[in-house]
Amino acid sequence: MLESNSHNGFHPAIEVRGVKKVFRERKRKRWLKYAIKEEWAVNGVSFDVASGETYGLLGPNGSGKSTLIRILSTLLIPDAGEVRLLGHKLPEEELFVRWKIGRVSVDAAFYKRLSARENLLYSAYLYGLDPGPAEKRAFQILDRLGIESRKYSDPLEEMSRGMQQKISIARALMINPPMLLLDEPTTGLDPKSRRDVQKFIEELREEEGTTILLTTHDMAEAERLCARIGFIAKGKIVAEGTAEDLRQQAGAVTFEDAFIKLTGENLAEDEVKEEG
Repeated sequence: MLESNSHNGFHPAIEVRGVKKVFRERKRKRWLKYAIKEEWAVNGVSFDVASGETYGLLGPNGSGKSTLIRILSTLLIPDAGEVRLLGHKLPEEELFVRWKIGRVSVDAAFYKRLSARENLLYSAYLYGLDPGPAEKRAFQILDRLGIESRKYSDPLEEMSRGMQQKISIARALMINPPMLLLDEPTTGLDPKSRRDVQKFIEELREEEGTTILLTTHDMAEAERLCARIGFIAKGKIVAEGTAEDLRQQAGAVTFEDAFIKLTGENLAEDEVKEEG
């Protein structure tokens, strides 16, 4: 049974207890003989995120960050453990959850030959929203993210990576969700686009009280945006707290040094490996 930590003024919007997820791959060993290879992407993860809090998950590639986001966004079912989002248990109440969350990922999918406006109106249609107010809200978000109105009619395939990511954020916020799951939302963006997105995330939490779970490779981004941060490595959360807490736990001067000491991983080297 999943226990709530709602005492002492802490009201979790996200409750994760002992979550595990394994991926299996059948590999051929010898003639007509196969072996099943198991890889635990998430291995006993537990954490809470308070309502209105921005919580960061920071870890190297393959650490389990994106798998956790997919579980929380109802795209994957855990093999063990319990999850509640906004009081709803997953996967049993996933239909309720889908109407209350927005998700932005580094690999957001669009109809690339359609314009930004057409993509957003199609999303409004899927959610059963009135096109007029939905379009107005989307344009307000895009304007705050620094996209000029003359770009609204351009096909997505002609837009930069940064522009497409801003469209993805607008799409996720069409229903004004109380919870936002951000999976590396600024990866690959130019410095100005990164600042635009980070500023908008800060304003969203302050103005709307949105609960935000953010995965990122960016140390400075995590420090700037997140009230608390969990370091995840090899499918497990190995440390958790504020940026200052984590520096003290590691006896480190910089946040990057704290990450390396507490996880045994070098994030910069890991990013180089991914690009290679």
